[in-house]
Amino acid sequence: MPDDTTPFAQVPIEITVSVGRARPIVRDLLRLGRDAVLVLDRRVEDPVELYVGDRLIARGELHEVPGDPSGQLAVRLTEVASPGEPL
Repeated sequence: MPDDTTPFAQVPIEITVSVGRARPIVRDLLRLGRDAVLVLDRRVEDPVELYVGDRLIARGELHEVPGDPSGQLAVRLTEVASPGEPL
């Protein structure tokens, strides 16, 4: 179990959730405008990836926060990397 008494336990970090990638050529990117659709390399049901910096730390599924009328998103973790272990 992690030690919550260390000084670092209260330091906030930023986690980036990656839902997919697109690789358009610059010409097509410059033509994008309002209501344009950029197709990603993933499907809706595919797992998302969680990163701290450039390190993959976990994978999960996107969900809406239950009972939240604004439709806010959350991630349910399905895989968590052990320290030093790539996923």
